[in-house]
Amino acid sequence: MGSINPAKSYDVVIVGAGFSGMWHLYHLRKAGFSVRLFEEGSDYGGTWYWNCYPGARVDTEIPVYQFTEKTTVDDWNWTQRYPGRDEIQEYFHHVSRVWDLGRDVTFNSKVTSLVWDSSAKLWLVEIGDSGEIFHAQHIIMGTGFAAKAYVPSYKNLEEFQGAKTHSARWPMDGSIDVQGKRVAVIGTGASGVQLVQAISKVASHLTVFQRTPNMALPMGQDDISEAENQRLKENYQNTTQKINTTYAGFLYDFVPSMGRDANEEQRNELWEQLFYRGGLHFWLGNYLDLLEDRDVNAAAYRFWRKKALARIRSPEAAKILAPEIPPHPFGAKRVSLEQGYFECFNRDNVTLIDASNTGNPVSEFTPEGIRTKDGMGHKFDVVIFATGFDAITGSMTKINIRGKGETIREKWGNGVYTHLGMTTHGFPNFFFVYGPQAPTAFATGPACAETQGSWIVECLKFLRRENFRSIEPTREAETQWREHVNDVSGKSLLSEADSWYFGGNIPGKPKEALNYMAGLPEYRRRIWESADSRYSGFTLE
Repeated sequence: MGSINPAKSYDVVIVGAGFSGMWHLYHLRKAGFSVRLFEEGSDYGGTWYWNCYPGARVDTEIPVYQFTEKTTVDDWNWTQRYPGRDEIQEYFHHVSRVWDLGRDVTFNSKVTSLVWDSSAKLWLVEIGDSGEIFHAQHIIMGTGFAAKAYVPSYKNLEEFQGAKTHSARWPMDGSIDVQGKRVAVIGTGASGVQLVQAISKVASHLTVFQRTPNMALPMGQDDISEAENQRLKENYQNTTQKINTTYAGFLYDFVPSMGRDANEEQRNELWEQLFYRGGLHFWLGNYLDLLEDRDVNAAAYRFWRKKALARIRSPEAAKILAPEIPPHPFGAKRVSLEQGYFECFNRDNVTLIDASNTGNPVSEFTPEGIRTKDGMGHKFDVVIFATGFDAITGSMTKINIRGKGETIREKWGNGVYTHLGMTTHGFPNFFFVYGPQAPTAFATGPACAETQGSWIVECLKFLRRENFRSIEPTREAETQWREHVNDVSGKSLLSEADSWYFGGNIPGKPKEALNYMAGLPEYRRRIWESADSRYSGFTLE
């Protein structure tokens, strides 16, 4: 390996400056570790740095969507219940100032290669264009679950002469302008919903290509007054305790009863309350058996559909947006939050196309726009792909990460194996946060980052205290964890949707449970059970 430059050698290298990266940098440094954080972008925020498209907004309400560290709470005030992208960026700047993170963060530095040196028990970290090499005893991947944007392989895509972009790579230089333009939005997930709401108001014409209906719920946006901010600060200890007890880290949880035990009148009474409370209450604050009992789930869909239909004037649009027969169980795909989304399709300047395989999908791109299956040509000035991500695993498999032998891409090519959703066999001293087989998409980002982060920091302190140079999960432990993760998901209706929760949106990707779906409390119990038994399931050297 050659000599090691002390100036380029760290106890820990962190990749990514979102919630996870910032939290780990602060707490590891406080614990006395030498740490360096590398970030591909030019600012903090992770997904909130890259997602600067029109209408980009958080769909987890305040005060849940923030760190629980008191130092970050005291001098910060929110303006909205669901902050927009720019306000979230301002929050990250505030946290950086309070925690003095800047001196240990290197922006515009894309980690392109991580290679384990078995003899030195160190990781070699290579940085992008410069080819600069750093050394680290431990790696923490804070790359999140949505760092690898996905665009389907449309025929003749390169022929289109207009502007085109993925929602997660919206140009920050303002080079794409949708004002008064003919715009296409392909995809109606969370980003698609927000783009439609924003662009329908300013485009000369907007065409929305919907592949799957979005069973979106009312956001319930509201401003937060100075008095409300003060109340949030005064109650923050209770808020933190609540976050640490609920399934997903929200301030509410599933109703402690079964929908199958309630009659129609009782269900509808509860559902009216949940629906108009706004946010994800109707999804993750519903009956315990919503995602398990087919009849309860079907009734919930009928309730949702009735609400949606009341807002859509066109019978044709209604059939596409809220079909009588749902394409999948309610809530089996990520439920988005909307602000007037369904009313957008009542506008004269908005056209909706059923782009599903059984409808009128995109056939090919042309120099002027898109040709659909029916042979019709559609002219556009701008095409926006709201087509999602190679989620959960793609953030890491896109990087050349080589452990003792194989790369992570090779190891996970036929299925993901992790232990506790934070480590994987063959990759010593390698941790990942908000990634595969962890609560990730079934928890708020901050709660997941802090839950996993607390475990990782204590693990590294244990290794230092006990003079261990490396930690690596056993193959047996990760096999058992994989079986547990898949067993939990197999008991719900979630697996019946062709969703990114299971890798179903990426051609050729194995269909498997990519998230831990038993909830944060059970996840915490299991990971600390291992730690309390001197890291059972791991090999320490």
